[in-house]
Amino acid sequence: MRLIEAVFPAEKKDDVKRAVEESEPTHFRFTEDKEDDCLVLRAFFIEHGAQSLVDELQHICESDENWRILVLPVEATAPQPEQEEEKNEEAERKEKRALREEIYDDVAKGASLNSDFFVLTLASTLVAALGLHADNIAAVIGAMVIAPLLGPILAVSLGVALGDRKLLIRSGRNAIAGLFLGFVVAAAMGVLLGANTDSHELMNRTVAGLDSVVLALAAGVAAALSIVTGVSAALVGVMVAVALLPPAAAAGIFLGAGEIEYLARSLLLLTVNVVCVMLAAQCVYFYKGVRPRTWLEQKQAGRALKINLVILIVLLLILISIIIFAPVGTMPEVQNLLPVGEQS
Repeated sequence: MRLIEAVFPAEKKDDVKRAVEESEPTHFRFTEDKEDDCLVLRAFFIEHGAQSLVDELQHICESDENWRILVLPVEATAPQPEQEEEKNEEAERKEKRALREEIYDDVAKGASLNSDFFVLTLASTLVAALGLHADNIAAVIGAMVIAPLLGPILAVSLGVALGDRKLLIRSGRNAIAGLFLGFVVAAAMGVLLGANTDSHELMNRTVAGLDSVVLALAAGVAAALSIVTGVSAALVGVMVAVALLPPAAAAGIFLGAGEIEYLARSLLLLTVNVVCVMLAAQCVYFYKGVRPRTWLEQKQAGRALKINLVILIVLLLILISIIIFAPVGTMPEVQNLLPVGEQS
């Protein structure tokens, strides 16, 4: 349930009223603001229809300056609303979808590059690296909880779905910065502590199998759905962190320790997970109908989305081929990496 509150010039009343009637809200009312020669619209929606009204209001008022649209969530209402008995398939699929503006606001917060992002990335990487080195699963899980990698990854996919180049560039920059910072910090830990090849948690991040593909795809679907449906992303953030932070930290540790084969394996797992998460998220955005407002923007975004999906699918097929035909789906033999004189 949502309450749409819009302030707009009084001369636009006829156009706005027509848009309100077409969107069929459960209840609406106009009030007059005599000081600014504006009208205030309050429209209450139980299910679908709010997005079409917001889009039409933007179209009507975009040539003016004195207007504002607010989208407010409604926790409860009295009397209880009556549920519609029949819904077509498209309406049912979009019924629980958040508004485009709500999705953008939620995702854009995770795409902001600030001191908090760097501090959380640094802290989560330190915790993850120490947990991997010490084979401490509790520390690794703690790092997953505080890792701020969910926002930038989802923002990249949303930027593609909406054809928003600014969001795409900004979120891509943040995702790369976060992964790079984690990689460098973990590499420093690897130089200082070395790579504990007896650690089960660490060595697990050198194994990339078909199950890794399924896990990352599921994490991407869950993450995108949490944003699109307006559900809290806290638990889903843990799933995405499972797919991204531990292999990134493991790759850094192996680089610092000079374990090149383990480094390659961890990077493969990290790449598989990033590609799968982005591919799954974009498929969810497409299925849920998350698209730009205008027809021209939709056409441009649709073309970009198709190109990006093809690229991601090709990359995934290449990665799957490596998993199938190269020995990366099983735990590597430690002694194969030792000098000949030290092998037993």
